[in-house]
Amino acid sequence: MKTRILAAGLVLAATANAAPTVGQTYFEQNCASCHTVDPAMSSRAGPGLFNVLGRKAAAVPSFNYTDALSKAGAAGKTWTKEELDVFLRDPNKDVPGTAMPIGVADAKQRAAVIDYLATQSGKAAAPAAAIAKAAADSGAWTADKPGDVHHIKATDLVAPYASESAGNGPKLAPRPDGATPAVPAGFKIGIYADNLGKPRLPLRAPNGDIFLSEAAKGQITVLRSKDGARADTNSVFATGLSRPYGMALWPAGPNPKYLYVANVNSVVRFAYSVGDLKAKGEPEVVVDKISDTSGGHVTRTIAFSNDGKTLFLSVGSATNYASKIGDKPPQPLAQWEVKYGVGAAWGEESERAAVLAFDADGKNRRPYANGLRNCVGMLVHPKTGELFCSVNERDELGDNLPPDYVTRVKKDGFYGWPWYYIGANEDPRLKGIRPDLKNKVIVPDTLIQSHSAPLGMVVYEAPKGAKFAFPKEYEGDIFLALHGSWNRGMRTGYKVVRVPMKNGVPTGQYQDFMTGTVLSDRDVWGRPAAVEVAADGALLVVDDGGGVVWRITPEK
Repeated sequence: MKTRILAAGLVLAATANAAPTVGQTYFEQNCASCHTVDPAMSSRAGPGLFNVLGRKAAAVPSFNYTDALSKAGAAGKTWTKEELDVFLRDPNKDVPGTAMPIGVADAKQRAAVIDYLATQSGKAAAPAAAIAKAAADSGAWTADKPGDVHHIKATDLVAPYASESAGNGPKLAPRPDGATPAVPAGFKIGIYADNLGKPRLPLRAPNGDIFLSEAAKGQITVLRSKDGARADTNSVFATGLSRPYGMALWPAGPNPKYLYVANVNSVVRFAYSVGDLKAKGEPEVVVDKISDTSGGHVTRTIAFSNDGKTLFLSVGSATNYASKIGDKPPQPLAQWEVKYGVGAAWGEESERAAVLAFDADGKNRRPYANGLRNCVGMLVHPKTGELFCSVNERDELGDNLPPDYVTRVKKDGFYGWPWYYIGANEDPRLKGIRPDLKNKVIVPDTLIQSHSAPLGMVVYEAPKGAKFAFPKEYEGDIFLALHGSWNRGMRTGYKVVRVPMKNGVPTGQYQDFMTGTVLSDRDVWGRPAAVEVAADGALLVVDDGGGVVWRITPEK
């Protein structure tokens, strides 16, 4: 075993000392967050890709492939260069139902990646011992039920590597006949829209239309309902976008003029009048380049300040923990931080793991906050005006470290990544690099079970005259979608939680609200990605695993 790992290490060291190829660079910037080419490592969210050429589809032992890819492998699909070229061009077209979200559209980049993968080989290390799945694990899906309250404290964190790092991506299974998620007593749930593919973030227009971003398709769609109970129409508003994710209407109020859309490396806006089901023309570029690198985390979320003067843009990190950026920025540290903010990373992480701010027209670019590894959910509190983020923290430190979180984001604040987490806890992989930051790390407001993958969130405010307004005790609380774990031995997440607030400030607790989409520690049939409040007060939950928008209302 030691000999095998040493040999793998020597190969990797030799590769590291050579100049990276175009394919290697593209892979590291766009694919390595989900796939490894290191034989000594377990799978990540996706299967390992060493020895991929000549391998039958869905053939990595113990990886939870989708039924679609498993069937393709059973039918004889083998990964040749030609087969990889077809698959990577458009994964869902080649294998409908695959979990591979986005392909490599550019033919030259695709060929370079395939050539790089052809050089990656080696014998996989023996599987690690099975991780104990203790029934007492309060973070496990087996313990989930609506109403359960969780309170994770920064003073109670486990040590790094207290458990092994797991590669435990879910197998997406069909929803069982008649199955619906569980919700608290006094509420009911139904389907608002289905057969949607992989929708991500929703946005409600003043007339009640629901915009959905669909990154994999590069488009924005609009759902419209006559009675509010179920969408009657599904219209393509705009297409030809580059991994669109976050959206915002501007200015606030009954008559916005623009729909802003955050692409993977730009922000654009469409002229908009309430009721439009199709864009009137080509988008106007507002921010022409977000960062020098666009791989790794590719979701970009946007929100406007309550006065409409500031556009906030969240940009996730390029890597797990910035292992390759070195010890010093390209300029003197003090000079670097004057330009990019306290705790700003550099190299491929320049202006990443951050929230940036702009004027509404995209000008006057400036840093707002740093150290937020991947702020996927972002909102401005409608009452207090404070900025909030839900953050996916780093991987590979163990099952229960570090917690994900929801927090208020302070101007010029630093939240730890990559050198620290949840306050002054130093990442052991980057020990001693930034001692000056130790006492500057802000502890987040509400800690969420590690590896839950919090995504979209919303402050619940019942619209005026809402027919299905939630009970008063929910008013002003945050609802948050947990997309679900891959880097945990016992599955966690795959639910919607309520984050109680007091005077606009999180209490530190969170409560399970919608659960029940996990079938086993391998199989799931739903992956909540985001939430929105409908015009009638219902809570809409976007499930990008099942291609469904769920509608939750109080029982009358």
